[in-house]
Amino acid sequence: MSANFPLHHDILSPSGTYTAHPMYVQYKIPAVATRVPIVLIHGGGLTGTTWETTPDGRMGWEEYFVRQGHPVYTVDQVGRGRSGFDPTPINQVGAGRAPVNTLPPIATWSHEGAWQIFRFGPQYPHPFPGIKFPLHAIAEFWKQSVPDFNAALPTPNPTLANLSALAHRLRGAVLIGHAEAGTFPWQTALLNPDGIRGIIVVEGGAGPGLDRGVPVFAKIPTLVLFGDYISQSPFWTAMVQSCQRLTDQIKAAGGTVRLIQLPELGIYGNTHMLMQDTNNLQVAQVLDQWIRDTVEEPGRAVLATESAADPGR
Repeated sequence: MSANFPLHHDILSPSGTYTAHPMYVQYKIPAVATRVPIVLIHGGGLTGTTWETTPDGRMGWEEYFVRQGHPVYTVDQVGRGRSGFDPTPINQVGAGRAPVNTLPPIATWSHEGAWQIFRFGPQYPHPFPGIKFPLHAIAEFWKQSVPDFNAALPTPNPTLANLSALAHRLRGAVLIGHAEAGTFPWQTALLNPDGIRGIIVVEGGAGPGLDRGVPVFAKIPTLVLFGDYISQSPFWTAMVQSCQRLTDQIKAAGGTVRLIQLPELGIYGNTHMLMQDTNNLQVAQVLDQWIRDTVEEPGRAVLATESAADPGR
């Protein structure tokens, strides 16, 4: 950087007018788009890179769904990655206009913490037997982790309003949320269900308060998907149970909803990052078939489990 570059306090001043809480959206549209649009929403401490490729360089879900004829919209949550974050709370402290204890905590994943929560294994660095995550490329996966400024965001999370605006603009889309963002499609539907043709919750929980949205959710086809090794983790067992309670309520209200753990389909070895596992396209096929049968062509048989089964198991 040049010594003459005017990087000084006037530029970093917390006064003035700023644009805060934008959501970056990357889109890829096939030359012949014949299918419903898909919106991919990443989880905590990550960005849209989750969906773009795998740590070992294979095709990601973003490209897969485009190849199936879907326009695909991949977002970076507000406060993450290319969406940036609002630095005002930090700058206010630096300028002496706010006390130090108002600084928001900045979350990030350690290798050890992520290993267990992402169900790579029971304890770092030991893997579960039969795991499908490409552990030989784990160093590349760690590089995908970014600082998480969620604690500095207002409530409700601005990402939800941005997702609602995107779904409305698309005039119909399937929202796919992963992990922390697993509840985002439901929460977005609570703000405004307009434009949401389907909801897919991938490895997410169903937090308190969502049961009030059951009448809304019952009007939107919903799939909840989990991978393998759930019984090995009390945390993930609780997540599945929370989703089961909510999906039971949606079903009782007349909704079209299904909760699947992949071993039920004969698909084994999937971690929390199943969109990056070595059988990630096999899992994507399960989702795409559900979208075709339940969202685009309702009334057809849901999920041909035999064709989805892992022949290597």
